[in-house]
Amino acid sequence: MAVAGGCLEARIEGGNGGPTLVFAHYWGGSAGTWDEVVRRLPPQQATVRFDQRGWGSSRHLPGPYHLDQLADDLVRVVEGCVTGPFVLVGHSMGGKVGQLVAARRPADLIGAVLIAPAPARPAPAVTEEYRQGLSHAYDSPESVGHALDHVLTAVPVPPPVRDAIVRDSLAASPEARTEWPLRGIAQDITEQARRIQVPVAVLAGEHDKVEPPAVLRACLLPHVPHATLTTVPGAGHLLPLEAPEAIARALADFLTATHGAAGPSRR
Repeated sequence: MAVAGGCLEARIEGGNGGPTLVFAHYWGGSAGTWDEVVRRLPPQQATVRFDQRGWGSSRHLPGPYHLDQLADDLVRVVEGCVTGPFVLVGHSMGGKVGQLVAARRPADLIGAVLIAPAPARPAPAVTEEYRQGLSHAYDSPESVGHALDHVLTAVPVPPPVRDAIVRDSLAASPEARTEWPLRGIAQDITEQARRIQVPVAVLAGEHDKVEPPAVLRACLLPHVPHATLTTVPGAGHLLPLEAPEAIARALADFLTATHGAAGPSRR
């Protein structure tokens, strides 16, 4: 389904009258990042996924690619694809975009699940030197592979998943590839995050080197009302790809808690 003025293509699946899960992927990801998570949800669970501006099928869309534009896009996806209550599910960069959208208090938003999210207040480690180095992480298949092996993951992912990660990481416009590391990751959104009124569940990988649990406790939780943090054992930063079963279970539990009734059993 085309949304946002015919620009973004959203993938809509399931639907049984309950809340819709709306997914926003990480820097380097795509709608496909969520494949293994969605596969583990009940088949009738309503989900919406899309490639963010500058990435995948949306890589040819014009900029800007800054956080406010990505938040505007996410709002348009919701408006074009969702009827009734919904939950934002954002990973890493998508988690920061989700914070901005939740801060706008959409009428039917009932909660947000932030997965290894970039925190509202940038961590002290996000220096100019760090950001310059990060901006070259996706320059080539070799650099993506190095990031996967030494930074992004704590457990091996299956070869087909690894190949998809490399393809996704390279499928970006040059401007979108650098906007996040050079500017977005360092943007302080604490003022906006404090406006969030819905329940927020934060999931962190035990061995995440990008957004460690300690960083999220210090730089996110103090600024997001009603937020709780759960650590996923053994996992790194790419939780939807390293621990999809744990993410699917956490989403089902969150829906039960926020929507007031147990959902159907998972596949």
